[in-house]
Amino acid sequence: MEKLAILGGEPVRRKPFAQFPVFDERELSALKEVLESGVWGGYNPKVAEFEQAFAEFHQARFGITAANGTVTLETALAAAGIGAGCEVIVPPISFIATATAVLRIGATPVFADIDEATYNLNPSRVEEVITKRTRAIIPVHFAGQPADMDALMSIAERHQLIVIEDCAHAHGASWKGKSIGSFGHFGSFSFQASKNLTAGEGGLLTSNDEELAEIARSICNQGRRTGGGWYEHVRLGTNYRLTGWQAAILLSQFSRLPEQIERRNENARFLNEQLSGMDLISTPYVDERVTSHSYYLYMIRLNPEQFPGTTKDNFVKALAAEGIPCSAGYPHPLYKNQVFNDYKHIRNDCPEAERMCSNSFWLSHEIMLSQPDSLNDVTFAIEKVVGGIGDLAKAI
Repeated sequence: MEKLAILGGEPVRRKPFAQFPVFDERELSALKEVLESGVWGGYNPKVAEFEQAFAEFHQARFGITAANGTVTLETALAAAGIGAGCEVIVPPISFIATATAVLRIGATPVFADIDEATYNLNPSRVEEVITKRTRAIIPVHFAGQPADMDALMSIAERHQLIVIEDCAHAHGASWKGKSIGSFGHFGSFSFQASKNLTAGEGGLLTSNDEELAEIARSICNQGRRTGGGWYEHVRLGTNYRLTGWQAAILLSQFSRLPEQIERRNENARFLNEQLSGMDLISTPYVDERVTSHSYYLYMIRLNPEQFPGTTKDNFVKALAAEGIPCSAGYPHPLYKNQVFNDYKHIRNDCPEAERMCSNSFWLSHEIMLSQPDSLNDVTFAIEKVVGGIGDLAKAI
């Protein structure tokens, strides 16, 4: 086995992986259309065109665009009438906006533990923390794997709870043939720069509930009502509108999404086959009910009991030195962030979330759009680090 690059050896790869985001003349042409139209803001026809196309793709009747995926969460909560005195169940493994959106509308986030295998909310832990003040659940389709929507929707129906799916990782994913974002009262999507579908920033809510969708649209558009006058404001709203520029980019990017989803899934299957059988790491577990996984993140679990003294951070540093883009991921669950020292929240025991932060990391998603020769470099680099873990432990 060659010497690890982190210990002075030659790295496996020096070339970058697939470019992301992908763009060509389609984006330039679409932006030119917006430029020449003179309608650059949220009333450009491309905004409504994208809303309809994206919603239909996710089997939803309505799509409501917004400035980003953080304010879509806040808007969904507000549209559902959730505020002070309400509790909202959230996972401790997610980007912080999943929980701080709850704080921003005056409600209390309640952290329930995740499932060890999927990193998604564990339905059993959700049911344990429901109280008379619980009004909603925000399941996150973490890394692009749909949460157990059968169990979560059953719990919500029994307890009459609002469900807001956090779909920021999961564009195009599906559960038992049904698109994520179409199960709950709302699905919240992000088009931030790192996402599988991006315009740099942006967000969208999907919904199959006409009344809730109209309230959400009104909130995002200064409290106006659909079909109403410019100076007619029927509720307290604000300006969260997406611009014509962003919609133009998103429509062009959206045309590539189905093929990109398939390529990511093919590449994930290849990596799973190549990396199976290594005791030190585990490849992503995928629930058999998942019919499409977006692979926003390719999750790898380190099994340090197979080689005591191995740490996630050291493994990730060694892999990065071999030229493989990867991230150590979350250093701690959400509730350990300083912001929660100043705001009311409810923290339940979350041993699986704690364990995830200590032993799981991910490969950057541009890898999942790469060609087979690039994936061979990934597998060889991981094999190299696994094989040299003893030398790494001695050096450290």
